[in-house]
Amino acid sequence: MTELARTASVVFLQPITLCNLDCSYCYLPDRSARRRMSVEVADAVARAVTDWSSAHPVRVVWHGGEPLALGVPRFTELLGRFRNGHGRVTHAVQTNATLIDDAWCEVFTRRRIDVTVSLDGPRQANRARTTRAGRESFDLALRGIAVLRRHDIPFGAIAVVEDPDPAVAAELYDWFVALGCRSLGINIVERKGVHTGSQVDDGRVTAFWSALATRWRADRRLRIREFDHALRYVSATLTETAARRTQAHRDPMPMIGWDGEVTLLGPDLVGFSSRRHGPFTVGNVTDSDLTDLVRRAPQAAWVAESIQGMAACRATCDHFAYCLGGQPANKYFETGRFDVTETAYCRNSKKRLMEGLLRSVGHT
Repeated sequence: MTELARTASVVFLQPITLCNLDCSYCYLPDRSARRRMSVEVADAVARAVTDWSSAHPVRVVWHGGEPLALGVPRFTELLGRFRNGHGRVTHAVQTNATLIDDAWCEVFTRRRIDVTVSLDGPRQANRARTTRAGRESFDLALRGIAVLRRHDIPFGAIAVVEDPDPAVAAELYDWFVALGCRSLGINIVERKGVHTGSQVDDGRVTAFWSALATRWRADRRLRIREFDHALRYVSATLTETAARRTQAHRDPMPMIGWDGEVTLLGPDLVGFSSRRHGPFTVGNVTDSDLTDLVRRAPQAAWVAESIQGMAACRATCDHFAYCLGGQPANKYFETGRFDVTETAYCRNSKKRLMEGLLRSVGHT
């Protein structure tokens, strides 16, 4: 039986709905609205995080909108509600980098915040990442990254790949190496949220992963998030410990929206609802303790349906020990339900990834 853990190791926070960019593939519904998280909400989350950190490390991820659009004073006010938890509470921010300046770098350094920037590669790869006035954001992002580097702040990057052309995979890798980031995550563009446009779902994705893996294997200066995950799974399989992954309860990964509403299993469902289920939330931290909300979450119909979907993956898919049942948000946005199994996201980010990685070393 697939179950959720009763505490979380990763907690997502939406300090503000607003994003100063208007990327064409963005899935967020309220990114043009300026709605800000209150101190009351941050306090409620911080209490649960402190409790959980007594048992295990907890990572707090400040997610979008664009967290830096909140401004340094307000952000540090919310951040200040969180205790160190004897070194077990860490913070990370996902940012488009366009607003980074010396003041932000002082916050990142003082509070030891891990920084990941959203950037899709060289200029021609960033055409979808525009300002609200329709202008390119590429130079603004590079300016922010230059400030990070001047302050010697290490950073990672996440790139959305709209056209997984294997011919540009090596160039993409080399460009991010030259940028100076320490790690790179690759998201093949998804049909999700308010982005209902095209979604690649064919063999080009496998060829792209294979070409990227070939370049990475020859260099290894840059960690690739997806390859890290895949190789950990391969290692577990070879040491016959992969089965343990399937026995562990799944991290609930709560996302706390600006207003205190709590969704689960990642940040991608925040602000969404359906006719069948209503809002994809399990309650509000200003009304109930976050720990209690997480524990009671399976009583919510949409969460129960998500758990059924994970159980179906366990029963039918040979890759279950790798992905642990997929991403409920992708299942819903691709099919309208949570209790389904394979999706285009699953094929692109797991199955074709693994096939491409193996192909790069001559195993397929």
